[in-house]
Amino acid sequence: MAMSPHFFNKREPETAPARQGVPMPSAGGYGASGASATPQTAAPQVENPANASAPAKEAGSKLTVGPNIKLKGVEITDCDTLVVEGLVEATMDSRVIQISERGAFKGSAEIDIAEIHGQFDGNLTVREKLTIFATGKVTGKIRYGKVVIEEGGQLTGEIQFGALQLAKAGSGEKTVLSVAR
Repeated sequence: MAMSPHFFNKREPETAPARQGVPMPSAGGYGASGASATPQTAAPQVENPANASAPAKEAGSKLTVGPNIKLKGVEITDCDTLVVEGLVEATMDSRVIQISERGAFKGSAEIDIAEIHGQFDGNLTVREKLTIFATGKVTGKIRYGKVVIEEGGQLTGEIQFGALQLAKAGSGEKTVLSVAR
């Protein structure tokens, strides 16, 4: 991450060109402390190979709970993608959840796509596809549309197929689930 000279309150040479929207310091004065008031272009972001399994359609709002961060007792709304690298204890309805190897989610989640490398414990409804990787462990009440479990991945608890049908049934639309005998 490149640091601006203003970050450390270093003097700028008086001959430096003025930045738009930021007054030049008076003779002998220091630059603004903290971040500049003008937007600066960020360096291009390099995609982490560990996230190579991320859905290609990923867009919109994204919340990342980093390593060693604990987020407890919240309701997460209006979040398209939740990336869990720490611990989250919450209730949420989202499009995508990605739990890293060291990440853990406890609570209730209604998701379109779930990619579990770490741990999930609670009520999980995956409307489209649940993917549990070799290091992943999912426990609780689980409903899913499709499921993929890598060798070594764990899925335990009350497990039910047909999350999409259940979601429609809960929205007032009548859906009949039948079991062939």
